[in-house]
Amino acid sequence: MKVNAKSMVWVRPPKEFTVTEDRVEIVTEPFTDLWQRTYYHFRNDNAPALQMSTDEKYFSFTVKTVFDTKVRYDQSGIIMYLDSENWLKAAIEYEDGKIQRLGSVVTNNGYSDWASVDIDASVKSMWFRLSRRGDDFCIENSVDGINFKQMRICHMFRGGDTVRFGIYACSAENSSFKALFTDMQLTECKWLPHDGQAPDEE
Repeated sequence: MKVNAKSMVWVRPPKEFTVTEDRVEIVTEPFTDLWQRTYYHFRNDNAPALQMSTDEKYFSFTVKTVFDTKVRYDQSGIIMYLDSENWLKAAIEYEDGKIQRLGSVVTNNGYSDWASVDIDASVKSMWFRLSRRGDDFCIENSVDGINFKQMRICHMFRGGDTVRFGIYACSAENSSFKALFTDMQLTECKWLPHDGQAPDEE
């Protein structure tokens, strides 16, 4: 199902944005970010996100993002923001003229982690897919919107009921850039049931 972006709801709308049925453009504001405690000890919770909500236990949400990042920590991607201490995101985060971080952050009960891999700084677009199976989630990425690679599987302790998910962009340092989001789709769950080792008896 094609997602109508006009039906989505802002968490902290940015000052400058454009939303049509099939396209969202965000101009980021300086010093906006999402992070909770771990390692750095600081807490940032002021990035804008545009989301929809569902109580459906099995689904996949896909989006293409195109971005003109140029300063360290500029980032745009996919998000499931439940509240300030429980959320996950996946994005490409600019580092310098040589590399960027293709990564994901999972925040449970007020503590964030970060898993990433270095990619070339010339990459300026990426597809992301978020899939749900109950209160477990899978994040994937793709360069063409067809062939997706697994980035992460995680559990969200507050992710068992209604969830809110969508897109975000932010600039953690003194920067601003334009992020474009298109091709948003909500489909049946593309993350297939596990067919290997049988589950433990409870």
